[in-house]
Amino acid sequence: MFIANKWQVLKRAWSIRWILLAGLLSGLEVFLPIIDGYFEIPRGLFAALSGGATCAAFISRILVQKGMIDADQQDHADEAR
Repeated sequence: MFIANKWQVLKRAWSIRWILLAGLLSGLEVFLPIIDGYFEIPRGLFAALSGGATCAAFISRILVQKGMIDADQQDHADEAR
């Protein structure tokens, strides 16, 4: 079941931002062989950055974020209507 304020969560949740960054870095890692001759990029840089972004997403997922409504509070608000 989806939460009622899913768009607010998608706009404000840092975990979503970190997950998108990790996906972008993973995608860039695929193109490294193509741009290898043009730029000096250390081996494993994008993999390390992607891993860091994934860890940050995990941590931000379990931390309380300001401006977000707790799921239990949302359920009680929906029941009151």
